[in-house]
Amino acid sequence: MTRVFRGLGHLVSRRPWWVLGAWVVFAVIVVASAPTVAATTDQADFLPNKYDSIKGYELLDDAFPQQQQAGVTIVFDRSDGAALTADDLTKIGGIAKGLKLGDAFGTVGEATPSPSKQAAIVNIGLADGVTGQDQKDLDQVKDLRDQLVGAVQGSGLEEGVTGSLAQGYDQTQSGKNAEAIVGIATILLIVILLGIIFRSVLIALMPLVLVGLVSTIANGLIAVMEKTFDLNHDSSTSVILIVVLFGIGTDYILFFLFRYREARRDGEEHRPAVALAIERAGEAIASAGGAVFVAFMTLVLSSLGIFRSIGPSLAIAVAVTLLAALTLVPATVTLLGRALFWPSKKWREPSRGSRFAALGASLGQHPVRYASISGGFLVVLSVFALAFSPTFDLGDSNSSSDVESARATSTMEAKGFSAGATDPTPIVLHSDGGPLTDDQVKGFAGTIGKVDGVAQVTASTVSPTDPSTALVMTILKYDSASDEALSTVKDTLRPAADQAAPSGTRAYVAGTAGVFVDFQAAMNRDYSVVFPVAAVIILLILMLLLRSLVAPWYLMVSVGLGFAATLGAAVLVFQQVKGDNGLIFLLPIYIYLFVVALGTDYNILMIARLREETRLGRGPREAAAQAVRHAGPTIAAAGVILAGTFASLMLAGNSLLLTMGFSVSFGILIAAFVMAMFFTPSLTALLGHAAWWPGHSDAVSAGHHDQPVTEQRSDEAVSEA
Repeated sequence: MTRVFRGLGHLVSRRPWWVLGAWVVFAVIVVASAPTVAATTDQADFLPNKYDSIKGYELLDDAFPQQQQAGVTIVFDRSDGAALTADDLTKIGGIAKGLKLGDAFGTVGEATPSPSKQAAIVNIGLADGVTGQDQKDLDQVKDLRDQLVGAVQGSGLEEGVTGSLAQGYDQTQSGKNAEAIVGIATILLIVILLGIIFRSVLIALMPLVLVGLVSTIANGLIAVMEKTFDLNHDSSTSVILIVVLFGIGTDYILFFLFRYREARRDGEEHRPAVALAIERAGEAIASAGGAVFVAFMTLVLSSLGIFRSIGPSLAIAVAVTLLAALTLVPATVTLLGRALFWPSKKWREPSRGSRFAALGASLGQHPVRYASISGGFLVVLSVFALAFSPTFDLGDSNSSSDVESARATSTMEAKGFSAGATDPTPIVLHSDGGPLTDDQVKGFAGTIGKVDGVAQVTASTVSPTDPSTALVMTILKYDSASDEALSTVKDTLRPAADQAAPSGTRAYVAGTAGVFVDFQAAMNRDYSVVFPVAAVIILLILMLLLRSLVAPWYLMVSVGLGFAATLGAAVLVFQQVKGDNGLIFLLPIYIYLFVVALGTDYNILMIARLREETRLGRGPREAAAQAVRHAGPTIAAAGVILAGTFASLMLAGNSLLLTMGFSVSFGILIAAFVMAMFFTPSLTALLGHAAWWPGHSDAVSAGHHDQPVTEQRSDEAVSEA
């Protein structure tokens, strides 16, 4: 393997213009051929059709093609807070009928006051064939809102627009804002930190240019993949992709630059130093990228379309970034030459490295202490993970709580309407043996209306085209995306519907709550499949890299502890301190994606340096000390930058990205400063030669047999400390 990276180093350092030209041509081809892929906001699109909610929707589409999906709900109330009068209701009806609606909208309903008369709602359905997912449909919400603002002026009324289409519009707008905020914060962070680390203008700007090119190529390839395999594109992917590309891209640039600078400081000339940096860091970068790629790709085993889409998308981004780190980055460094470190004049001076030298020396002398403290810290935080309480309330997870749809929903609920009024829950009753009778359907509907958690049954109809199928439309007492609504569907409504269904029929509870209940079941299945498969494959990658059956196991244990500790920290901060009822149910899989996958990078970099130092003839403890001294600064810099990029997600303004930003950034810091910096090298120092069993990865390399290592470097490290 070393020969492969040695050959690659010679090629790139001698033919940098060829490499750069190939990348430019590749980018042009990808951009020119990439299709346009629209994002979807409908979670039902991400579920397979084996679930009850999807079966219900399929029957509904066939038997009730005229049935309009919920579009928007306009909420009216008086600006003075008084109850609505008869004249107010007449005004509201006139305003609703006078709206000039776009082609996304269907029938305008009647003005319906709440029992307290404090508010009234008007429901507008979606036009036939409109799903509410296309951006052109979502954009019609803005025109509707603009019309309403003018229509209520001088009437003494206030209005707000909510409902599925309005919520989808607000989510996409929040997503765009989040993407801009995260992008700006990430770029500023990278430029500032790289500038501080290297005192170089060009190095600080390098990730922006190179990752910008890589991002263009990756996005084009992702679009081709999604179009080819008919995968759904989730709107949150774009925001996450920015962080992944800049975070991982900057990490791999750092891995290379630190080794290049080290080679130059050791006396190597420019081009040989580039080649040597690829040879020395190439295998660690490739293995780290391979582990991340595998972790993302295992999501194709998910039963959920959202993860079958985001997994390969991120894997493609990592693959392109990895290829760029091994070719484009060193080619660019070769071409920049002496200008690379401008205006710094001290980059050639060997770093005293006093802090990391002292840290390494201390760890080498007291590995038991460091293993116990770091391991104990991870275990203590992991205990809090046992209190993890998942929440499926996605009402504000994808948009800010102050958007109009959220405000309108709050107004509606506060003034007497059932929280589920904007999003009714359909139940489809289907017979396999013959037509349904009106009495059967009415009897079924009567039973459903008495179910705890159901506010009312608004309609019960046998299909005019398919008498074996009937629709019973219900309104839940709770917001259809809330935990209470999901609990009602899972624990009460579905069992009651199954029991009340006449002999020979089957009831399917659909709607938003039904979809999310099935989403939960699919997630639980995915946790039991995706995680173990990813762990096995990453374990095999580590075994191939290290030629060992021992070290990979404790590396995986440390990563597992890192995952549990990260989840525990999130539980401690958000559930115990902040007082939230639970954490968004997607959080564990996002922690897996980024903490487990990316955290493995730092472990690989440290263990690769440990092996390198051991091959120079150093004993286990001295090798650990030198590995911390030399790899420590790289891991620290990369960890701070990557954690900072994920922390920028906390600025996006919605609960999902806030929680994910904190959790992942904290997890990255644990991976860098606890797992890789202390836990892994201290365990390796304790295990000694046994860590590399049954291979001989720690055997002295050829060319070093006649150069026994003295204690000089160790003494220097201590004196510098």
